[in-house]
Amino acid sequence: MRPLCAPLNPFPLAVRIGVVFATGEEFAMSYTGGYQSQVFADGGSPFPFTVQGLVDAARDILPRPHFDYIAGGAGRERTVVANEDAFARWGLNYRILRDGTGCDPSCTVLGTPMSVPVMLAPAGVADLAHPGAERAAARAAADAGVVQVLSSATSTSLEEVAAAAPRGRRWFQFAWPDDEKLARSLVERAENAGYTALVLQGDCHVAGWRTRELDSGFFPFRHGHGIGNYVSDPRFRELAGIGARPVPGGAALEPAEVPAAAATWNRLYTRPALRPGDLALLRSWTELPVVVKGVCRPDEAALLVDAGADGLVVSNHGGRQLDSGTAALDCLPGVVEAVAGRLPVLFDSGVRTGTDVLIALALGASAVMIGRPWLYGLAVGGQDGVAHVLRCLESEFTGALALTGHRGPGTLSPADLTPVPAPTPGRTR
Repeated sequence: MRPLCAPLNPFPLAVRIGVVFATGEEFAMSYTGGYQSQVFADGGSPFPFTVQGLVDAARDILPRPHFDYIAGGAGRERTVVANEDAFARWGLNYRILRDGTGCDPSCTVLGTPMSVPVMLAPAGVADLAHPGAERAAARAAADAGVVQVLSSATSTSLEEVAAAAPRGRRWFQFAWPDDEKLARSLVERAENAGYTALVLQGDCHVAGWRTRELDSGFFPFRHGHGIGNYVSDPRFRELAGIGARPVPGGAALEPAEVPAAAATWNRLYTRPALRPGDLALLRSWTELPVVVKGVCRPDEAALLVDAGADGLVVSNHGGRQLDSGTAALDCLPGVVEAVAGRLPVLFDSGVRTGTDVLIALALGASAVMIGRPWLYGLAVGGQDGVAHVLRCLESEFTGALALTGHRGPGTLSPADLTPVPAPTPGRTR
């Protein structure tokens, strides 16, 4: 039973309604369809279509410390590898002689409509990938009809991101700072700026042991990256002693202010002790739905349901926090079972393709979040690169829905999957 991801009419995206071929004739091609038809009409794309192609292109473009911050994980990065490999242990059950017309990949989660059950995961310091940073991603997400979950550790303020894509659908990841006035200020600002849900970060109360960053000696926050939401906040500026001058539309720091701001952020970024009971305090500050991110254990999921969470995200922070961790996908079925349909369960960590999306939904997720892929797209093409990543996911997911015998994501179930042996390394693209 999957009542928590309800279908809706698809967004009127040009990639769905047709493309213009060299002859000037415009029509929708039902066989290749959508984005594939557009690419064939254009004679190709400037952007890679494989995950590894995006990784390689981003590596070629970015300074090594920037790439390593985005791509890296904790320790020997076993959790990063485990997250991706977990999808290869599931095979999709192909179906034939089905009515494949009218396939609609859209859904609604917690009142937020989505053209496809894919969201941009909260990913900090996006300006390491591209100067357009979160604003470029916001525009791409709005054009694609998907939700941007904005990190608290942004390069630009949450108000600027909202203003960049006024018609976009956006949630805000709330890293609960160790100062109540600052915490309440961030929540109030998100609500006032049109964010429609809070995603409480539960999996990052201490920094992971990230060896790539240690090798390079590069910690972006020390240089003023990723603290746009803080230096644009009067309470934070008061705590940092950098003056309370208004900074609407900009969070720039004077060079002399960076050390104090970075040190204050490092001291206050997350409250070290949070309990399920603290959800009641957070809910007293806002009427927005509260989703808790970082859930991997069924017992913790049950506690959070009882504490009043409106949704959960199964995630291990993309392998950036704890090395040798269990793959997030392996945690998903247990959490879904513990929740028992009482609230939506979303999924994050290791999603790279449209078929990955389908596997996660078949295991009970209502929607998934992607992190590194949109940052790689941002690196190789700014807003257009993020749009490319989203179009690829949407096109592959929609085709996979039809090929597995579904007209929408709401009917997916474990019956669509078969456990399979892990593939031989190096055999996939």
